[in-house]
Amino acid sequence: MLALVISSGSVAGLTLAEVDEPQPLPNEALISVRTTSLNRGELRLLTIRPNGWIPGQDIAGIVERAAADGSGPAVGARVAALVDQAGWAERVAVSTDRLAVIPDEVSFVSAATLPVAGTTALRTLRHGGDLAGQRVLITGASGAVGRFQIQIAREQGASVTAITAARHAEDLRGLGAEQIVGSIEQAEGLFSLITESVGGESLAHAIERVAPGGTIVMFGSSSGELTPVGFRQFVPGHEGARLQTFAYYTSGPDIGTDIASLLTLAAAGRLETRVAMTVPWTDIAKALDALRQRSFSGKAVLTMTG
Repeated sequence: MLALVISSGSVAGLTLAEVDEPQPLPNEALISVRTTSLNRGELRLLTIRPNGWIPGQDIAGIVERAAADGSGPAVGARVAALVDQAGWAERVAVSTDRLAVIPDEVSFVSAATLPVAGTTALRTLRHGGDLAGQRVLITGASGAVGRFQIQIAREQGASVTAITAARHAEDLRGLGAEQIVGSIEQAEGLFSLITESVGGESLAHAIERVAPGGTIVMFGSSSGELTPVGFRQFVPGHEGARLQTFAYYTSGPDIGTDIASLLTLAAAGRLETRVAMTVPWTDIAKALDALRQRSFSGKAVLTMTG
């Protein structure tokens, strides 16, 4: 079968190559991949993985062979899944607890945007507990995760303040953000939950904005900057607040269940899956360049058209 593999000698750092077919374990289904979406974390993986490694975490496709242990959907089912690697391929083996059936109302392209970004949004927000009536602050709000966080937090009854560039303000208000500010220093008041993906000075200012007993969930560091953190940043005024790190791959089981809940929201029109770019997987260099340059808001999706 064909797959995009890391190749340090190629212009894009990837090449389309023949690789061995996956050999599913008893609890894994073999999925024929139709679409896959890009994640910022994959940019780093492309620089540290060896030649021949197959990237790709978000996939949507069709069950070509059901799991031998009887778990999961039957042959022919449309599914979305989160895998740790090897998603940029014609076929991939997926543990059945990490996939969900796609409702008829949701396309393969839309479904591919949800596994990493959607579950990250859902699970980071859970660290805030019951969000009804709470104030939530979201940094990096125009990115795929931030867009999902805004919508899910509003769905749960929170008041959302989004940090983003002015050009995204109207768009994010449409998703449910009540307040839009250009930098975290401009955010007014205290917040019971802050989702922080920028790091550096942004994280330092987040500590100044967290309510007593509140939570800052750190799930990225797009600035690449470190943040000095000390006790006196929390007192007075932020007593009992906590810093919580988050990575989807250590966030616990039931990923398939969470993907299913996100797909249900999308099917009901209650979760917008913004697809900013759709290109054949042979044009991945174009999509990766756009992702590096942050030239779009939402997700870039690859279609497996050969």
